[in-house]
Amino acid sequence: MKDQRTYKIIGAAMEVHKELGCGFLEAVYQEALAREFDSQRIEYLSQPIVRIKYKGHYLKKTYQPDYICFDNVVVEIKAISGLTSYEEGLIINYLKATDFNVGLLINFGSKSLGYKRFVSNL
Repeated sequence: MKDQRTYKIIGAAMEVHKELGCGFLEAVYQEALAREFDSQRIEYLSQPIVRIKYKGHYLKKTYQPDYICFDNVVVEIKAISGLTSYEEGLIINYLKATDFNVGLLINFGSKSLGYKRFVSNL
């Protein structure tokens, strides 16, 4: 069964990529994707502050993913030539910090939209 939440988010990203193509800065895609989320009525928070717990206490350092959609899907966007283990590690850490179990890493930086879905069982 498809996850309708991530299916909708990827569809919105595809629409942005179809319209803009590759080559813009990440901030351009972030703003365009927020507009597409609004247009498609996808619930989201843009760049929310995520606090990190260590042994039951919050650290001063925080994370700021690009989006949290549908109250529990972490979305991180990039505009680079190719995704690496660094970007994958980032989304995995966001999932740990939020206690959410689904994340999307979306890359607008190549001719075809790149995306990877992550599921955490932590």
